[in-house]
Amino acid sequence: MNISIAEAKAKFSELVARAQSGEEIVLTRHGKAVATISPLPSQNVKPGGLIGSMKGRVHFSDDFDDLGPEWDEYLK
Repeated sequence: MNISIAEAKAKFSELVARAQSGEEIVLTRHGKAVATISPLPSQNVKPGGLIGSMKGRVHFSDDFDDLGPEWDEYLK
C-alpha cells in the first residue's frame, strides 16, 4: 500500500495496526517513495507476553547446580 505522508499522519494508528498484521506500507512525498512502515521480523509473540516463550528451547544439564570440590570449604 502506498500512502502520502500527509494522509499517513491522520491514519497513523490504523497503519501501524496494518503493519502488525503483516502489511508493508510505503510512505510517499510528492509521489515518490521515501520510507516504509513494516512489521518486525519476529511477530511470533504469544498472547500474554514473553512469559514461557522459551519453554522447550532452553535445556540445562543434570549437574547444572552441582558445585565442584573447590566450593567445599565454603559449604562447611
